[in-house]
Amino acid sequence: MRFASVAAVAALTIASASFAPVAHAADAMGSPTGKITLSAKSADVGLGYTWGDGTLSFGGKTYRFSVTGGTIAAVGYSKIEGTGTVYNLHRVQDFAGTYGAAHGEATLGTGLGGAVLENKNGVRIKIETISKGARLASSAQGLTFELKK
Repeated sequence: MRFASVAAVAALTIASASFAPVAHAADAMGSPTGKITLSAKSADVGLGYTWGDGTLSFGGKTYRFSVTGGTIAAVGYSKIEGTGTVYNLHRVQDFAGTYGAAHGEATLGTGLGGAVLENKNGVRIKIETISKGARLASSAQGLTFELKK
């Protein structure tokens, strides 16, 4: 059974687009500068925890990173695979840090989700996810990305 839960992404895209003229809504995210792939797991009972790994493609190089974080207002367990576009990244060091996000996911079997993340350096990530498991989340989330050596 599939559920599409892109409402959070749509709301965030509309909210961020309100700062730019309608004709330039795509510019609201900034300049695309990289790509990420992500594999993570999330377990929640009201409060939850997310952990996983990913890769960042930036400046012709590939960097590995880990991701950890917390979630509120979610219940269940899911395995998440995601891909995303990174915006406004000018130095690889600016990628690491804690990203805030409004997140939406509804999974029973296989589900779709997405989020727009932003850290204190102004780096933004628009990510789309496919999840497997049983989980319902409409939550605030804080994710910390750490580059691996």
